[in-house]
Amino acid sequence: MTIPDVTLNNGVRIPQLGFGVFKVPDGETAEAVGTALRAGYRSIDTAALYANEKGVGRAIAESGIARDELFVTTKLGNSAHRGYDSALAAFDDSLEQLGLDYVDLYLIHWPLPARDLYVDTWRAFEKLLADGRTRAVGVSNFQPAHLRRLLDETGVVPAVNQIELHPWLQQDELRAFHAEHGIATEAWSPLARGTLLDDPVITAIAARLGRTPAQVILRWHLQLGNVVIPKSVTPARISENADLFGFELTAEDLAAVAGLERGLRTGPHPDTLN
Repeated sequence: MTIPDVTLNNGVRIPQLGFGVFKVPDGETAEAVGTALRAGYRSIDTAALYANEKGVGRAIAESGIARDELFVTTKLGNSAHRGYDSALAAFDDSLEQLGLDYVDLYLIHWPLPARDLYVDTWRAFEKLLADGRTRAVGVSNFQPAHLRRLLDETGVVPAVNQIELHPWLQQDELRAFHAEHGIATEAWSPLARGTLLDDPVITAIAARLGRTPAQVILRWHLQLGNVVIPKSVTPARISENADLFGFELTAEDLAAVAGLERGLRTGPHPDTLN
């Protein structure tokens, strides 16, 4: 399996399809990530908030895959989102948990706008990037207003904004902002936590193509240009979710999926989570 790359704004390449481990218990994470690596995934997305960085690190260590063939993302936890020094200390802890010398991408997990610390925190991310401890830096769940502040007040444009994105929440405004400023769009909850799998528009396309509803939705993400990180602990589904490169959605399919927009979130709104 060959997964295409997306080139970030600093020249670093990220696989367009990765494996997410949100809500996977640490004791089960090594097995799930190991299964994903054997299935051909080379990008793993974790976070301090998930409390499973150790499991990710175990899987990487046991895989035998060269470190430079992997793309590892982790995120600053909300409890450590308290400005410059706190962010640097949290990064050190994540590296220790992962058992790695560097990560490929480090993200601010949530903007927490009421704290008004994400600009100061971002300056720590700039230092981590300059020091070579992460190959790229980005954000997660940032709205256009949060991104504008970073662009106006700091020197590094985020390489990625990882946001909730699926056919019921297509984030057109944010994706347009990203495209204008060279920020890659990465989708979390790409299947709307499974609630989209019974949607009649999706199931009709899947039946016509002889594919699963999940494959149709993930293929939609890829054709939009999104980086996507589906999560599963079921080996068959882990492999199935990676089998996206032998078919394409038609323009009519894409238009039908575009018509599913509902503005419906499965997670909190970034403006109100603090």
